[in-house]
Amino acid sequence: MKNSFKIIDQNKNNKKLLDEISLSYEERFIRRKKLTANNGTEFLVNLKETVSVDENNFFELENGNLIKVLSKEENLIEITGNNLKQIIWHIGNRHLPCQIEDNRILIQDDAVILDMILKLHGNVKKVIEKFNPEGGAYGMGRTHSHKH
Repeated sequence: MKNSFKIIDQNKNNKKLLDEISLSYEERFIRRKKLTANNGTEFLVNLKETVSVDENNFFELENGNLIKVLSKEENLIEITGNNLKQIIWHIGNRHLPCQIEDNRILIQDDAVILDMILKLHGNVKKVIEKFNPEGGAYGMGRTHSHKH
């Protein structure tokens, strides 16, 4: 079994791209797990600590080959409206991952939060898209950490 002990953010040395793997937002929060890439390459991720892996990062295998990380399409809620700043505040107050764009925001599909957004007069639409939310404060990579 191939092993990966390292995540890199770019292929500076033009190492061989062996495969690609599509992972959801939750699946990209990883420390140790056996994975199967899109074309069948099996490998074990075994990192020193749990990390948040971003789209277009790479798992570097022991032999130097790379497996590129892609974001998997997920069930999301698209939110639009005239009060996006207020809605973003409420989402942030609940430490929810949120992808912020110019005219919309995306969150993971959640019935309770959907109800809250509707009560705040947000316009909602369920979509299936890649989810790449804002990173957490202080460079932690996720929206909430207990390393205060």
